[in-house]
Amino acid sequence: MDKNTKIAIIGCGNLGLSIVNGLLSSSGFDGKNLTVTKRHPESLFYLQSQGVTVLADNKEAVKDADFVILGVKPYNIKPVLQEIKPFLYKKKQVIASLAAGVTIERIKQELEPGTTVFRVMPNIAADIKESITCICGENFTPESEDVVKSIFNSVGISITIEEHLMEAATVLGACGTAFVLRFMRAMTQGGIQIGFDAKTANKIVNQTVKGAAELIIQKGIHPEAAIDKVTTPKGSTIKGLNEMEHHGFSSAMVRGVVASYEDIKK
Repeated sequence: MDKNTKIAIIGCGNLGLSIVNGLLSSSGFDGKNLTVTKRHPESLFYLQSQGVTVLADNKEAVKDADFVILGVKPYNIKPVLQEIKPFLYKKKQVIASLAAGVTIERIKQELEPGTTVFRVMPNIAADIKESITCICGENFTPESEDVVKSIFNSVGISITIEEHLMEAATVLGACGTAFVLRFMRAMTQGGIQIGFDAKTANKIVNQTVKGAAELIIQKGIHPEAAIDKVTTPKGSTIKGLNEMEHHGFSSAMVRGVVASYEDIKK
């Protein structure tokens, strides 16, 4: 991303603020190139000390922007686009929507034909710069793709996928966070039952899950390959794994993923 790229975040709620914090902590990014809006912007005024422009006027915010991020709720996408459309030019601004379930086609209906549009799906871990952000787009160039990726790499990592997979990405990347947290809760409960106090059990579980994820990421290995390293013949690990499988552990996880997907596709 060019250091002079001007970014506007329309509807800067919790996710928008995570993006703001990620950008401001990125090497070479100047807060003067960032504008954020909120209906009642008072809670964002503290960002002004870092050079960020804080406005209540969406139209004013997009005038000089190169990249416009729509952080508004899905039901507000149409009215907001209608509001800012007179100040958008397809050769200048790239539009990125964070609104879940709002297709590129629906967004294009409110814009000048040929406008570059992206759908972007971060997850809650953007707040600590550990999001997996899935991106799809239309009419984009390699340069505009690089810009959108660099913006969202500031809050984790990003990948480009086809639009028909965006709902599936929501299930794995967003709903999936809750699935992992529920697993961690259950593992902590087991730890309490075998003798730990809740605080200690939780600390052990948190680091164990973090370590397992980092092992897979850094070593680039399949989870089963890592499991093979910690299961020994007649050992306690394989006994525990088999007991969980007898009670449908993997099946329950798959069924949960599929159930969420079927619901989100309605």
